[in-house]
Amino acid sequence: MNQLERHADPRAVMRAVIENARSRTWTALPGIIESFDASAMTCVVQPAIQGQVRDKAGSLSSVNLPLLLDCPVQFTAGGGCTLTFPVKAGDECLVVFASRCIDSWWQSGGIQPQAELRMHDRSDGFALLGFRSQPRVIGAVSTSAVQIRSDDGQAYIEINPQSHAIGASTPGPITLTAPTVTINGDVTVNGKVTTTGDVKAGAISLQTHKHTGVTTGSGTSGGPTP
Repeated sequence: MNQLERHADPRAVMRAVIENARSRTWTALPGIIESFDASAMTCVVQPAIQGQVRDKAGSLSSVNLPLLLDCPVQFTAGGGCTLTFPVKAGDECLVVFASRCIDSWWQSGGIQPQAELRMHDRSDGFALLGFRSQPRVIGAVSTSAVQIRSDDGQAYIEINPQSHAIGASTPGPITLTAPTVTINGDVTVNGKVTTTGDVKAGAISLQTHKHTGVTTGSGTSGGPTP
């Protein structure tokens, strides 16, 4: 006989009903990326918290929850700009479950009716990147500047909000692709400069300028002319 039936405790029955409803309400779970679809901006996620099942003998055992499919991936974005990341299998995330069905919105955007009347369901998860378990923390997080960095910290771009200094460091090459790069300020280069084009100081070209007043022997030439 069920213990609740034996005691006939209405408060215990109500608590059981509430706990049962809560167990079916999904809010958020940490997860591990199984695969990422860059074209659709969705991912498949393995929940990182196991569920429990009870066998016929009443014993509980832990099992992996089913994979979460087609979770929209959140990238920081706004105003026509987006900060993207090369999401890889094994990355950790937090999956947040919408309180209502997101199928119609996800497919068509805008304001849509509910395709189904499900609530807090595992089918309606959004993957938020960047949450980490302790074994995967990156360490050496700057406490003085905002950074875009590699996890190993060897490459980064940073802005210091106090000094307003902008810094960058990398063991690899830096490539700029633009029709024009403008720098308003002095430039110091600790190393060689190699260019396939011309270099000008004012109107004087490094490739085509000529010197005036040239003398032979131990004399010196005059200044360059355009």
